[in-house]
Amino acid sequence: MIGSILARPLLMVFGYVYPAYECYKFVERRDLEMDQLKIWCQYWIIVALLTTCERVGDNVLCWLPLYDEVKVALVLYIWHPKIRGSRHIYGSFLKPYMVKHEMDIDLYVVKVRDTAALITTWLWQKILSYYSKEM
Repeated sequence: MIGSILARPLLMVFGYVYPAYECYKFVERRDLEMDQLKIWCQYWIIVALLTTCERVGDNVLCWLPLYDEVKVALVLYIWHPKIRGSRHIYGSFLKPYMVKHEMDIDLYVVKVRDTAALITTWLWQKILSYYSKEM
């Protein structure tokens, strides 16, 4: 068992640093290959979802044996140049789900964005009124 002491640096290197560097290399090429760019975009979409799930589920699942090792293995699976698990996960699970629920998700995003704008405006007005009373 490598545990979280070694798993966290491995996740950072293999999950973020190496893929980010590879994306940099592809983005800066003059002969940009759309297929490779698509693979890396799929990777980052899956990493974003996994990171979000990890933040929610880590406290519940961290006690499982080999939990950190499974996370490292999953990251290696989704970016490995020969396996490209991100392509499989994206095509088999994520894309069908998103196609089915895209309109609902778009509506929810608009509602959240509008609510955030209202709250921000309200807070800004409160801050301004507080400081105008102080002066």
